[in-house]
Amino acid sequence: ATLLYTIKFESKANPGMELEAAAVVNMDKVILVNQLKSIKLLMTKLADKSSDSHSFSIHADRLLTIFAEECLAHVPSVIPTQVSTPSGGVFNGLTDTRDVKLCVVSIIRSGDILLEAVRRLEPGVTVGKILIQRDEQSKEKTPLFYYAKLPEDIANCFILLVDPMLASAGTFLCAMEHLVMRGVDSRNVLFCNLWGCRSGVEKIQGRYPETRIITLSLEGYLNEDKYIVPGIGDFGDRYYNTVRQ
Repeated sequence: ATLLYTIKFESKANPGMELEAAAVVNMDKVILVNQLKSIKLLMTKLADKSSDSHSFSIHADRLLTIFAEECLAHVPSVIPTQVSTPSGGVFNGLTDTRDVKLCVVSIIRSGDILLEAVRRLEPGVTVGKILIQRDEQSKEKTPLFYYAKLPEDIANCFILLVDPMLASAGTFLCAMEHLVMRGVDSRNVLFCNLWGCRSGVEKIQGRYPETRIITLSLEGYLNEDKYIVPGIGDFGDRYYNTVRQ
């Protein structure tokens, strides 16, 4: 299903001025994971601006463990199965055939937090790293590519591309450009993030319509600093206690 989202909000730079944001999102390619009360509880802890770094990191790790399990359940090697139960019945469930090579590619540094959540569940998983930073001096916060370390057979892997925040999608598009250059098929990428912005999803789907996205939240708009609103601020700074005062 394709949905049109429209939201109106007040300009931060010009109070009293009303702005409008609209995005068209193909929900068939978006996996929205927010049905559990446990997830909503932990998300609230992260969203609360009064949560200090210690509280934020503890609750983030708990949330990421749940989310990482869900991400791993969406790789192509997970298929339906039936098993016999001890009481003589049959349970219709899922199994991981392990016939797809998995690689988790982290967008440094916030992505490393989600990467470690996956590695705690799959200790031997193949890992790749991409370093992209946004230019804070530019109006559009342009992403700047610095470094990548990927396995030689990355083109033959199914990739969990991990980054907790999806705002303008600039970082994702920069990372995907490098992956595609290395022979990766965009259909073999699952982009895993906790907080997403609808306009960012629209940009991703405009360039890579076959790439699936798994997220906990699709939220309203970006402010003038390109942060998601309501959002949670800078995930990495709050987790690593490097928030500027």
